[in-house]
Amino acid sequence: MNELIIELTEVSPREFFGLQNGNIDLLKKFFPKLKIVARGSKIKAYGDEEVLEEFDKRLTMLLEHFGKYNKIDENIIERILQSESKEDYETPVSAGDVLVHGVSGKLIKAQTANQRKLVTLMGKNDMVFAVGPAGTGKTYTGVALAVKALKEKQVKRIILTRPAVEAGENLGFLPGDLKEKLDPYMQPLYDALRDMIPHEKLESHIEKGVIQIAPMAFMRGRTLDNAFVILDEAQNTTHAQMKMFLTRMGKNAKFMITGDPGQIDLPRRVISGLKEALLVLKDIPGVGVIYLDDKDVIRHRLVKKVIAAYKSIENVD
Repeated sequence: MNELIIELTEVSPREFFGLQNGNIDLLKKFFPKLKIVARGSKIKAYGDEEVLEEFDKRLTMLLEHFGKYNKIDENIIERILQSESKEDYETPVSAGDVLVHGVSGKLIKAQTANQRKLVTLMGKNDMVFAVGPAGTGKTYTGVALAVKALKEKQVKRIILTRPAVEAGENLGFLPGDLKEKLDPYMQPLYDALRDMIPHEKLESHIEKGVIQIAPMAFMRGRTLDNAFVILDEAQNTTHAQMKMFLTRMGKNAKFMITGDPGQIDLPRRVISGLKEALLVLKDIPGVGVIYLDDKDVIRHRLVKKVIAAYKSIENVD
């Protein structure tokens, strides 16, 4: 009896197998001549070589679909097992705004006109500045573009960084080692990634260095090739930090810099590296700039009102 062993390295076995191995049971119904065993991260099948070849082909199609859409169900499985080609089971996505199929098939889209402009701008330039208030989707859209580039093999890694400026809190007094002190500060980046990449795969990417999340100090001395790099909270960089970061750009790299000039936590009389860069680089070809505003806020409806209220006070001052 011939044996076929397939190890699931790019998808979550638990999610792929389904509730109480329901998806595996469905595979068994379609391939009654095979003995199929799913255990750990492996699927083993025993039977005639010709049937095993067909099983291998269909299972590969299922894994490719799951890897792309992060979702699979009984209907999809049946359609793939009975189909002649991808056109038979892949449903075209309308509107073309979908950037990534996130966890459980969640569609990650550019939701506003300016976010769509940001996506277009990123496609035309290797360096883009996305500037606007909190909640306008700057970071989230940027992370989605980075994940898309990684999935489509346009880049080999994603690097996400923030300047470790203490906004009224002293990191030195937090418990734990450096990583444990910084992880809460980098949480918004982790949150976005968790929406877009299944947990096991995300942990694997971080462990292997495919996805790196680190404070700006870790960028010094590096050349960032084949990478999609996002500098978040850039309003809190100094002149020296911004210059250092921008000159890390290597071959086949995409740089996205996001920030809100209205939320600067730098000491007084220290010039924001973001504000300076927007002036210095505004006429350089290949550098794009997009300004988002309160119309792009996609958080709770009160956030727009909060931004408007503070804006009125700042305008008076």
